[in-house]
Amino acid sequence: MVQKLQLLHEGKAKKVYSTNNPHELLLEFKDDATAFDGQKKGRIREKGALNLAISVLLFEYLEKENIPTHFIKKISTTEMLVKAVKIIPVEFVVRNWTAGSLAKRMGIEEGIKLKKPILELYYKNDELRDPMINEYHIEAFELAERQHIEKAKEYSFAVNDALIRLFESVGIILADFKLEFGIDSKDEVVLADEISPDSCRLWDAKTMEKLDKDRFRRDLGRIEEAYREVLKRLETRR
Repeated sequence: MVQKLQLLHEGKAKKVYSTNNPHELLLEFKDDATAFDGQKKGRIREKGALNLAISVLLFEYLEKENIPTHFIKKISTTEMLVKAVKIIPVEFVVRNWTAGSLAKRMGIEEGIKLKKPILELYYKNDELRDPMINEYHIEAFELAERQHIEKAKEYSFAVNDALIRLFESVGIILADFKLEFGIDSKDEVVLADEISPDSCRLWDAKTMEKLDKDRFRRDLGRIEEAYREVLKRLETRR
């Protein structure tokens, strides 16, 4: 039986607890919502439960696509058991359409499909507001080993291909998304954190309606309904 022990870390969207197994951790998903590097804060009703349910479906799907993840099993509506991994302090952002900071940086309107995916790397540091970096920064500041970064890049594109197929099958465009990776006890790279409307831009393929956290960022309303719609569509693929 899994025992929830010490709170190890509390982030913007989750709490991490130790368990009675030193190789396993418990993640508790919160209803708290933040945007613009924590400058905007709020709560989204049932967000924790919805994000956990969506993440479970996507982790299970990706495992079947031969992409290793830290997910072990769902414990409750807001808690999942995961492998204890050392998180690589780099966020891997894959972009398929112009949106968010990419559109702003390039001076391009939102909603243009890119000819090929773009992979961007960001230093995972809230105080510095997650600045964009590249492999030279990672090597110079010894943020991660080269082979781990190369494997994470490989998995990022594999995840993108797999999720595009999945979301297209339920009428959703995967505009962009953020991934985090960790190193397990066997020195292998595995997908970690979560995959949800908090970390993905998801648009309805017919109407281009936003089904993700941009509804919170931009005060569009109907946030819970959008998250629930993503879950409902994914559940039809079970």
